[in-house]
Amino acid sequence: MTRSPARLCRALLLLAFASASIADDYPRTPPNVLLICVDDLRPEIGAFGCKTIRTPNIDRLAAGGRPFLRHYVQVPTCGASRYSMLTGRRPSKGPSLSNGAFESLSRVEGRLPESLPHLFRRAGYRTVSIGKVSHMPDGRRHPKEKPGGDGEAEMPFSWDEVGAPAGKWKTGWSAFFGYADGSGRQRGRSPPLEFADVDDEGYPDGLIAREAVGALGRLKDRRFFLAVGFYKPHLPFNAPKRYRDLYDVQKIALSECPQPPADVDRALSLHRSGELLGNYGGHPDGKRISDAYARELRHAYFACVSYVDAQIGKVLDELDRLDLSERTVVVLWGDHGWHLGDLSLWGKHSTFERALHSPLIIRTPGIRMPGVPARGIVESLDIYPTLASLCGLEAPPGLGGLDVSALLADPHSVGKDAAIGYWRRGGAIGRSLRTERYRLVRWTRGEKTVGVELYDHREDPNETHNVAVQRPETVDRLSRRLDSGPPALGAR
Repeated sequence: MTRSPARLCRALLLLAFASASIADDYPRTPPNVLLICVDDLRPEIGAFGCKTIRTPNIDRLAAGGRPFLRHYVQVPTCGASRYSMLTGRRPSKGPSLSNGAFESLSRVEGRLPESLPHLFRRAGYRTVSIGKVSHMPDGRRHPKEKPGGDGEAEMPFSWDEVGAPAGKWKTGWSAFFGYADGSGRQRGRSPPLEFADVDDEGYPDGLIAREAVGALGRLKDRRFFLAVGFYKPHLPFNAPKRYRDLYDVQKIALSECPQPPADVDRALSLHRSGELLGNYGGHPDGKRISDAYARELRHAYFACVSYVDAQIGKVLDELDRLDLSERTVVVLWGDHGWHLGDLSLWGKHSTFERALHSPLIIRTPGIRMPGVPARGIVESLDIYPTLASLCGLEAPPGLGGLDVSALLADPHSVGKDAAIGYWRRGGAIGRSLRTERYRLVRWTRGEKTVGVELYDHREDPNETHNVAVQRPETVDRLSRRLDSGPPALGAR
């Protein structure tokens, strides 16, 4: 990429500002980026206060970086959440709330906005995508009649290399739903969990880790933006047996809030857990999930989190072995949360905290106060401008997020005044405003409001009681904030 002197000067000034705001020993040349995307990961890991699920490698990353305890995604589904994060665009229309956001919006608008990796590629970085980073498991579009074949890149212009190792599953699509015998999911018939006595590469995430380790070796002598997308803990909950054996199923607690919330329109706020009950078979009691089965499903999810944690550890170990850690910004991002029986739900696809809250950890070279968590509110949209700032690049205009590198320099800095999430159900659009204390959800069809929810996290952190009727003044105040524009930094 050729830069004009003015643009080069601006980039150097941005890098100098970023360096001064993070640490004195921040790299004076633009650092590399390692972006780790994890599918369906709740913020239920050690670094976020969980004492149940074993995640030593993610915890190690957090101990050397900055865990963001109040990070919220824009949309509680894979494709739309990843589209928003990677393009930096706030959802504005129906297609931007769907799993097909990448394909639909590029078709409607002619092309995608300049993505985060595209920005880095134009700046001379080698950009590589391994696994599920955009929506498709290998980053490529495929005809419906042949999912998982060699299609064009889902994000044109973004990657120098894009794909995923398919191994015995043959295609990325089959690998994403892979069972140990090399088969993929048969919708409605395949079991939702499996623990074969195999090594880590007996399931696809082990192959993704191996590919990522190899990529680091190839890229070590040049600037790179490497994105690695792991499949687990997405359904099916499949992992090597030894990760299941880390836990005693009888000691795994059930959800502390298993009942539907009071005073909500269930047709809007809830769903029938079709991701689990519709896509998989062999449920012992049909559409009813007993306590014993719920415990087994939670056990399986925990095992998958520990499995993917081990794969992340392999990548981080190789970064250390190659002496790249002090020259690389590492980001670990969960594309959304997941209900494990919370509020009667199994899956994402809701406007509740369990679906919109996910882990975010950023580790920069020479970070000050490593391991101290940031409690200010941030959104997935903020990743794009923040990484651009950290690497001295000029982000394109029109991004929906903000540079939150101040929270990397000082974890006690004030974050954003709110986060806004979006969802669609029953012909209605739900917009959710999460402030320090409240979550407001407003459902509309056209110009008409058809449902309102208000949850007070100070009194009800599990969002079990909708108090909108009892607190009309709070609803009015938060509704005005929801309508007034995007969240602002440095305010509450």
